[in-house]
Order: sequence, then structure tokens, then C-alpha cells
Amino acid sequence: MAKLPNETLTEIFTLQRLLIEGIHDASVTEAIIFEQYGETELTLPVLEQLQNSRERLLGPYSRLCALLPRIAQYQPTPPRDVLDLLYRAIEQAQATYAASEVSVREARGDFNISL
Repeated sequence: MAKLPNETLTEIFTLQRLLIEGIHDASVTEAIIFEQYGETELTLPVLEQLQNSRERLLGPYSRLCALLPRIAQYQPTPPRDVLDLLYRAIEQAQATYAASEVSVREARGDFNISL
């Protein structure tokens, strides 16, 4: 792989783990709300929000997974535009994860779910 700083690689792999955990947390929360309360006027917006959170988390995860093999092909260094794309993907992943985490936490609080 073209040499990326160890800190960058660690950050990417940590983010990938967080994104997967976020997808899991949104899915679990959605399943619990659906099982306990069903689809009602009260739950439907929350269920949709959780589903949207899952879908939004999948995008940055996929981008990070796709970029690393591309970067590995460049020697000795990747082009600047590819690195810019990687760093934007990292920033977007961080922001998406933070927003999703808030959504899941709010949904759990609204329905008194503790895991």
C-alpha cells in the first residue's frame, strides 16, 4: 500500500468498527421498538429515522472500504486527489457516526430502552 501514516490507518479501521457498531445499534433499537410497540403513529417516524441512520452509516463504511484497496495500488504515493477523497470520507464518516449515535440514543430514551 502506498504509505499512509499509521495514525490514519488506525483512524480508518476504528471508524469502520464504529460504523458497523452504529449499524448494529440502530438495527437492534429498531427491532426492539417494533417488537414492543409495533408500527403506530408514534413509532413510525422513529423506526424510519433508525432505518435512515443505518443506511447513512453504510455509505461511509463502503467508501472507506473501497478507497483503501485503490490507495494500495498507487506506488510510491497516491495522487493528491485520491488522498483528498480519503480524508473527506473520514470526515464524513465521523460526522455521520456522531449524528447516528445521537438518533439512536434519543430513540432509546424516548422508548425507555436500555441495552
